[in-house]
Amino acid sequence: MQKILRIATVIMTCLAVGYFSSIVTRENIPTWYADLNKPSFNPPNWVFAPVWTALYILMGYAAGRVWNKLEVDEINVKKAFLFFLIQLALNALWSFLFFGLQNPFLASIEIILLWLMIYETYKQFKNIDKIAAYLLLPYLAWVSFATVLTFSVWYLNR
Repeated sequence: MQKILRIATVIMTCLAVGYFSSIVTRENIPTWYADLNKPSFNPPNWVFAPVWTALYILMGYAAGRVWNKLEVDEINVKKAFLFFLIQLALNALWSFLFFGLQNPFLASIEIILLWLMIYETYKQFKNIDKIAAYLLLPYLAWVSFATVLTFSVWYLNR
C-alpha cells in the first residue's frame, strides 16, 4: 500500500503544480497571448491542457517508482528526487515568466535550464529504474518542442 501511496502523492503533487501554473496561463491566453505572433507550427490552445495533464501523470508515476526504491538505494534515490524537484520548480517557473511576466525572452532562457534538468533527471532515474526514466521521454520531447516554440514566439515578437 505504501508504494501506491507514494506514487499517488507524487502524481497529485505534479498535477497541483500544473494546476497552479495554469492559473497565470489561463488569465493571459485570451488577452496578451492571443495578440502575439506565433509560428505556423503553434498547436491550437486546446492541445496544451490534455498534453500537460498526461505528462504530469507520467512524471509523477516515474518519480513514484523511483521513490519506491528508497530502501534499496537511498543515496541515489534522494539525489534523483532532488533533480526531479528542481525540474518541477523550473516547470512552474516557465509559466510565470512567459505568461505572468509576459516575457518570452526570459522564458526562452529558463526553458533551456528546464530541459537540462529534465535530461539530468532522466539520467538519474535510469540508474535506479529504467522504466521510470523512459516515462520521462515524452516530457523531454514535449519540452524540446516547447523550447523551439518559446524561442519562435520571442523571435516573432521582439
